Amino acid sequence: MSTMGVIDLMRERLAALEPTALTVIDDSTLHAGHAGARSGGGHYRLTIVSSRFSNCSTMQKHRLVYDALGSLMKREIHALSINALPPDES
Repeated sequence: MSTMGVIDLMRERLAALEPTALTVIDDSTLHAGHAGARSGGGHYRLTIVSSRFSNCSTMQKHRLVYDALGSLMKREIHALSINALPPDES
């Protein structure tokens, strides 16, 4: 699957969290030759702002993101850096 295809899928799935801001950056080229890159999984940086993150711990925020991304975390996404913020912290 193309990088844009994965990013588009990520955006679609993360829409369930009703983000007010969402940025996905593909860092895969920085990890060329890495085992995850060879198997097809990309490396991404995500910044997402959503009221769903209000009063959540970092672990709870990450769990919400992982749950929304679902099966993409098994193959298309090898590594994901998450910056999840509620609106009052963005």
